[in-house]
Amino acid sequence: MTSRRMNMIEAINSAMDVAMGRDERVVVFGEDVGYFGGVFRATAGLQAKYGATRSFDTPITECGIVGVAVGMAAYGLRPVPEIQFADYIYPALDQLVSEAARIRYRSAGQWAMPITVRSPFGGGIFGGQTHSQSPEGIFTHVAGLKTVIPSTPYDAKGLLLAAIEDNDPVIFFEPKRIYNGPFDGHYDRPVQPWAKHPASEVPEGHYTIALGKAAVVRDGQDLTVLAYGTMVHVALAAVEELGVDADVIDLRTLMPLDIDTIEASVKKTGRCLIVHEATRTSGFGAELAAQVQERCFYHLEAPIERVTGFDTPYPHSLEWAYFPGPIRIGMAIEKVMAE
Repeated sequence: MTSRRMNMIEAINSAMDVAMGRDERVVVFGEDVGYFGGVFRATAGLQAKYGATRSFDTPITECGIVGVAVGMAAYGLRPVPEIQFADYIYPALDQLVSEAARIRYRSAGQWAMPITVRSPFGGGIFGGQTHSQSPEGIFTHVAGLKTVIPSTPYDAKGLLLAAIEDNDPVIFFEPKRIYNGPFDGHYDRPVQPWAKHPASEVPEGHYTIALGKAAVVRDGQDLTVLAYGTMVHVALAAVEELGVDADVIDLRTLMPLDIDTIEASVKKTGRCLIVHEATRTSGFGAELAAQVQERCFYHLEAPIERVTGFDTPYPHSLEWAYFPGPIRIGMAIEKVMAE
């Protein structure tokens, strides 16, 4: 299989192209998704290639978009609706929580719900309060939903193909800060081209990455750092700058969670730091901390630490201060290592 350099947008586009080419039941739709190719161009060219019945535009109604997807899935299609920004997904919560996540249970397994809801999420583009939110904790709370967040183009394509082929509903959040390339973890420095990043080499054909399997992206002995999405790159930058011998684990899939990989790492290192961009209170980091404590209590050498966004509406001009960065992560590392 041939490969080429891709950024995350190109990898996501490639995943949908491959999925649509392999299975005529796959349909892609959303606001500006068809003719224009999406506000971030993730669906560019799909309508021209597959026609307006398989890649099409919708009205501005998130509840309607997901409601239509529920009907399509029940009828036997594999819909891939896009919510233009994760901040807009709240009107669709009733369809996602009360319908998509429940149908398999309500029908005693007679009905599946193979929906993959794609949406850009997180900050990094100065989008302010209504274009920068990280609502993953809402969806990880819902039984019956799977939640996936990639950190590299290679993972984005493989995970998206696995999500589309899955028979259960998947929320697929795409970190828009790294849509066009990785960076060195410092928000005040220019974005580096994906061409310098090994994970940018993406196969052009079909492959999948199993949902529910984390990736150990750095091996170490003294500390376990748990992160996902953009924060994987930030955590790696902080660890490298401090010279800490740390395991850095990219969760990739929040639900189902690869707790076995996390448990093995924390039992090895005895220390755990959790990093995420979303607000702190009731964020997914709290669930991670609870599960680590339950499974690794007698192996912990220090309290579990969290570095997160603040419990405030998302700021515009102070976006870089809101983000967990290498300085705040470094302070937390020094604290957990000193205990």
